[in-house]
This record gives sequence, structure tokens and C-alpha cells, in this order.
Amino acid sequence: MLIAGLFLPMLTITQFIVIRNDFSVISGITELWKAGQYILFIVIACFSVVVPLTKIALLFKLLQNDNRPHPIKMKLLRLIHDYGRWAMLDVMVVAMLIVTVKMGAIASIQIHPGLYVFGVAVLLIMLTTQSTVKLLENQQPHPSR
Repeated sequence: MLIAGLFLPMLTITQFIVIRNDFSVISGITELWKAGQYILFIVIACFSVVVPLTKIALLFKLLQNDNRPHPIKMKLLRLIHDYGRWAMLDVMVVAMLIVTVKMGAIASIQIHPGLYVFGVAVLLIMLTTQSTVKLLENQQPHPSR
């Protein structure tokens, strides 16, 4: 779902009734690069593409068949879980874009399924991370009293 959410059109911005631009996460990031907005490009690319893909890869690695929760494994999982909230930066950026465009009298915005697919992917990654944390915490030996 994440890959589809990155490439499916999220928004169509129409200006002066005749100028239409469709945007997906990837096309928006590409446009930032072309426009010379390199810092914004890096921030959005990191939090919209790199962080979620890295989280998925690390979750697969952490859930491999070795049933022993290693301390390094648990530390990595907590780090993923704690910093996973930054994935919501994507939602905030899209929301700000929508509000900005909606406020303009010369432009209108139309939302497409890519926005919902991307949002569901972010939520599923968050739920998977939370479930993995609980699963691995339950596998840890508890200190005896």
C-alpha cells in the first residue's frame, strides 16, 4: 500500500479553471527538486519515503524467526516506535497544502484515492510497529523476584 500511496495521484489542483496539476507524493517531491527547494525536498523525501520504507525493512528484520529478543533488537524496536510519530509529518504537510489551496480564490483542489491509500499505509505501519513492540516485549524474560 505504501508504494501505491507514493505513486497514486493524491491531489488535482485547478487554477483559473484551465490549468490542472495532478500530484502524488513522488511527483510532488520531484517538483520540489526541479524548483530548487532542496531543503524541503530532503525533509519531505526523508519523512514520506525513506523513513516508512526503512521502518518496514527493520520490522521484517526484527520479526525473523529467531525467537530470542536480543537487547539490541529491543532498543532498535523502541527507537522505531518512538520516532514513528514523525511519519505523521506527511499528513501535516498534505493538510497544510490543502488548507493553503482551499483558501486561494483562484485555485481549487480535488482529492484522489492516493491520499487515502497513503494514509492507510502510514496507519498500518504504525499499528504493525505497535504490535511488534508488544509481541517482542511479551517474549522477553521477566526478572524473577
